[in-house]
Amino acid sequence: MPEIHEVSTLTSKGQITLPKSIRQALGVDTGGKVAFDLRGDEVIVTRVVTEHEDPAIGAFLALLEADLRAGRHIQALPDDLAKTMLASIDHPVNLDDDIAGEVAL
Repeated sequence: MPEIHEVSTLTSKGQITLPKSIRQALGVDTGGKVAFDLRGDEVIVTRVVTEHEDPAIGAFLALLEADLRAGRHIQALPDDLAKTMLASIDHPVNLDDDIAGEVAL
């Protein structure tokens, strides 16, 4: 990783803006997470790699977590959907393939 020296100003709320060059070098974008480690008088900033970086998956998992914490129970999948999913487990998927048939949204 290239050496970069940037300076940020601490706000009255204890916040700083992570400089663009640092965000780019770490590969962190809006909603990304960083960790701060204090080592002596230095702070080391690293990107936190989450299990699901896809914002749609992250939002879905957050929704599920909120429902579970609120005590709402998730209903079982319909049998036909569960069987189709289980039958597809060992089949490779190419997300760039065209979808065959009609899709109802």
